[in-house]
Amino acid sequence: MFAFLSPLRKALRPAVLGLAALGLSACDVNLAPNRGGGPAIDTSQPIPVALLVPKSDAGAAPVAAALENAARLAIAEQGARIDLRVYDTAGRPELGSAQAQKAVDDGARIILGPLFGEVANAAGLAVADEGVNVLGFSNNASIAGGNVFILGPTFANTAQRLMAHAKRQGKSRILILHSNDVPGQFGKTAIEQAATTHGVQVVGAQSYALSVEGVSAAAQAAGQVVQSGAADTVFITTDATNAAMPMLLRQLPENGVSPAQVQYVGLTRWDVRPDLFQLPGAEGAWFALPEKARQDSFNQRYSAAYGAAPHPLAGLAYDGIAAIAALAKQGRGDALSTRGLTSASFTGTGGVFRLMNDGTNRRALAVATVRNKQMVILDPAPSSLSSAGF
Repeated sequence: MFAFLSPLRKALRPAVLGLAALGLSACDVNLAPNRGGGPAIDTSQPIPVALLVPKSDAGAAPVAAALENAARLAIAEQGARIDLRVYDTAGRPELGSAQAQKAVDDGARIILGPLFGEVANAAGLAVADEGVNVLGFSNNASIAGGNVFILGPTFANTAQRLMAHAKRQGKSRILILHSNDVPGQFGKTAIEQAATTHGVQVVGAQSYALSVEGVSAAAQAAGQVVQSGAADTVFITTDATNAAMPMLLRQLPENGVSPAQVQYVGLTRWDVRPDLFQLPGAEGAWFALPEKARQDSFNQRYSAAYGAAPHPLAGLAYDGIAAIAALAKQGRGDALSTRGLTSASFTGTGGVFRLMNDGTNRRALAVATVRNKQMVILDPAPSSLSSAGF
């Protein structure tokens, strides 16, 4: 879902305009933007919402189906009148921009999706001049801003939540372990920014190649830092599903990074890999996750409606519809404007969330740990985002 294409938005504009010219037919659509940045709506009428998903992309088609299912489940449960129209992006930026323009020409007042960051970027560019906002499913903050919002959970949000918890627990000296790829660099930056916010010192950052040799060398280097007394916390950026994670959780303790003396913190959700809990470095580690009761409830309702468990990303579509519905039910003509979308918090599949003016989001997260090889919630997800420890 990562795509680092923000500099291309202006460069792509001529091509997008050419594609848009192919489908200008809905002359009766009033897209006059309101002052809040987005087209005004009549909340007494069904709200036209476009869902852009990669239905014909063989690799992503199951995700596309789950996103559409979740959006329709949200419409049924949220009680707002929404006219959902689905457009296939095939997972390609050029088609995403064309379909975004077609959706607006067909009357869409807001776009939900696309799935991939580069496609959401292109879609946002295509309709920016018409003031239509895009709620993309990406978690890549580099594409957020202007008329593009991202619904995916961000490294920055998670890092802030965990760093606030670490500060309250007296942790003050952080060593960052990060892969030497783009996600690893983004994770490192998010941790550094969170440390600055909360007055925690970053004593070092150890990168590693995603290889046996790279992970082994990083574990040895981290052991030297910890044994010198410089760090009281090791913050790991690697995704729990990556093969490097179990290697780190074995090799770090072998190199003197004892979980009994040093706090392990994971930037990603370790609960998606409960087998990790069996490893030496996992005991006592911290990681963040959405409100489990709400997530479980959504999973159960989705399974009852569609006969199968939802894809892990399906809840993002539900959340987008929930936000639109909540504002529409207030009778707000500016519900789909930037001002409307950023005016309130919403309750989604994993708890409370909020869209920010910079196009990113904040999500209420719980802090969990591992005790006796089982996940335990240390600090529940807050019911609001009014405090710093979101």
